[in-house]
Amino acid sequence: MKKIIEIKNLNYTYPDGKQALKNINLDIFEGESVGIIGPNGAGKTTLLLHLNGILRGKGFISVFGNEINNGNLKIIRSKVGLVFQNPDDQLFSLTVFDDIAFGLLNMNIPPSEIKERINKVLKDLDLINYENLIPHHLSLGEKKRVSLATILVMEPEILVLDEPTSNLDPYSKRHLISILKKLKITKIIASHDLEMVLELTDRVILLNKGEKITEGKSIEILSNKNLMEANLLEVPLSLAFNSATKRKLI
Repeated sequence: MKKIIEIKNLNYTYPDGKQALKNINLDIFEGESVGIIGPNGAGKTTLLLHLNGILRGKGFISVFGNEINNGNLKIIRSKVGLVFQNPDDQLFSLTVFDDIAFGLLNMNIPPSEIKERINKVLKDLDLINYENLIPHHLSLGEKKRVSLATILVMEPEILVLDEPTSNLDPYSKRHLISILKKLKITKIIASHDLEMVLELTDRVILLNKGEKITEGKSIEILSNKNLMEANLLEVPLSLAFNSATKRKLI
């Protein structure tokens, strides 16, 4: 597999003196779906914000062989699309169409191609006929899909999502998961929703107090009760239920 993100000895300290990341070493490979898990304050969001240069700590990060620095930010941000946890941080235009078109307009893409790309992403995300709606009048689930659309329309090679299912009702959560499942793109997902992480990811990185505790196959990490509880997490209910059922059968 081709390595597309390389992180070496990454450290980050916030202005108030809190060290949020401590000597993080991590590789991401093309086509992977990777989960970033950990309790509150583990450093999950801080790590994501380093992947396209929003935050800049001490250490080395490269994306497709391009080290993150001022000279490479434009190309890196064209390859790494970040969807924030709160869609209101991402949506600011008067219509859904304008929000989705914003990034494309700044790339001087011909109007015909802009319309074609927007129509495709609207279809892919079940947002047909939403073009003229006001983003802030939409439900949270709809806003999250529009936020995702603003990134996917840019055709990134890596999709980074921060808590994509947070605060969603069961139907909206299932709808979004089904959409994310279909995306043939490298995905990095930080979340407390461990059922979603189990369903969508192949590999998990466990953080706690800014440090990488371990990494491995999602099902192996998430089913390790002692490891999860030692890091203030719980085994996903589906795995715990299956384990209990197997014990009863035995």
